[in-house]
Amino acid sequence: MKSSTMKLVYFASLALSILLFSCQGSKEKPLNVLFIAVDDLRPDIGAYGNTLIKTPHLDRLAATGTIFESHYVQVPTCGASRCSIMTGLLPRQAGHLKNSAFEEFISDRPEALVPESLVHHFRRNGYRTVGIGKISHSVDGLLYGYKESPEGAKKEMPHSWDEFLFDADKWGTGWNAFFGYADGSNRQQLEGKVYPYEMADVEDRGYPDGITADLASEKLRELANGDAPFFLGVGFFKPHLPFTAPKKYWDLYSRDQIPLAAFKELPENVHLSSLQRMGEFNQYLLGDEKATLEKSLSDEYAQKLIHAYYASVSYVDAQIGKVLDELERLGLAKNTLVVVWGDHGWHLGEHRVWGKHTNFDIALRSPLIIRNPLAQPGRIGRETVVSSIDVYPTLADLCGLPVDFPLDGQSLVQLISTGMDSERENRAFSYFNKGISMRTDRYRITKYFREEQPSIELYDHLEDPHESINIALQRPELVEELTAKWQAGDTGLYVPQ
Repeated sequence: MKSSTMKLVYFASLALSILLFSCQGSKEKPLNVLFIAVDDLRPDIGAYGNTLIKTPHLDRLAATGTIFESHYVQVPTCGASRCSIMTGLLPRQAGHLKNSAFEEFISDRPEALVPESLVHHFRRNGYRTVGIGKISHSVDGLLYGYKESPEGAKKEMPHSWDEFLFDADKWGTGWNAFFGYADGSNRQQLEGKVYPYEMADVEDRGYPDGITADLASEKLRELANGDAPFFLGVGFFKPHLPFTAPKKYWDLYSRDQIPLAAFKELPENVHLSSLQRMGEFNQYLLGDEKATLEKSLSDEYAQKLIHAYYASVSYVDAQIGKVLDELERLGLAKNTLVVVWGDHGWHLGEHRVWGKHTNFDIALRSPLIIRNPLAQPGRIGRETVVSSIDVYPTLADLCGLPVDFPLDGQSLVQLISTGMDSERENRAFSYFNKGISMRTDRYRITKYFREEQPSIELYDHLEDPHESINIALQRPELVEELTAKWQAGDTGLYVPQ
């Protein structure tokens, strides 16, 4: 059968399935989906054990949903991590590790038999899909440079959204807002001559995430009156750099009580190329000190930065709370799946690093909370490893959407419903910096495709939770055993040197 004929048959059957899906919804309404993406959010919230940080709204969500304590992303950088969760696939080409992954592999391509994204799959199955803020890499769903105008820009996920919204307000463009300060200025406009933090005495709408929360609440009120089930994606900026938040969130903390990184020195038996040189952090030229691998930041400055990060987390927690409160007020919570996902972790001085972009646990582990209104709350402990690519098949399962195309993830439905899954492969693969890393319940093994030695790193999280000593040379038999499992994650991304 010719390709054009196959596509015609496919889309005809798709239209019929959507019609049947809509008819079924009149008897038993399908679940809605509220997907919340948070940029650079490490699992430093109360529900994950940080008793100092103030995150009451995320903690409340976790108490009524399922919290995954050992959730790992596939790539420790924004665009590539989001591309992986949206496609449900592991990286297979060098471009899959870049912030431009959406532009290279999804944008400007014709609609195909396999949906371009998780959102596209829901749209094809009768859902109204609305995006607000940073869901893919671009903050407003459009492809344009930091200093360019979005006018006429191509869509990042052209077949996924019925509607995409963002209110850039006083900043003018999405990227200006992303790197924006309370006075309406931004990092690129000021050519980097800005601080990596700001405490302004403004209301929540003084920074972009407050506006996004209001916009999402308004859109929920509209969607509540619609006939179709909805997939609403809401992407918040904070705590991404710059660490900016209204003063009232800074005032939640006493700086002298904020702890420094548990391990702030270089790991032993590790080449410096496994770390990173803080290019992103050091773009903020008015920072009090420059971050380097040669010397840790002073304790005073490190504490200021962590204070700023905590304030940013509390600020975004409050914005998420507004959206969740509106969902409840509208009576939608009883029929809406809620997902909160952090796109990766962030070193706050651990291993002398300030930023993401490493294959260490601190950069790859992030929060994942899923609230299924039809299931009991639960906590999936550190002994069970899950991945961002698991979200796609999970949401499809929970919403009854058929998946007749390959995905790399494993559905989390069994874990959500019973707390156990004996059939689950208990490992997560991550990719960056010429390395492929595998996390199990106890170990992290990373193999680098490079000349610099050592090229294999092994950490025992039972004995060394901070990944302070690479024990690969001391445990060759364990390296061999884990490598046999690691090979399942070698997608051919790197060619051995």
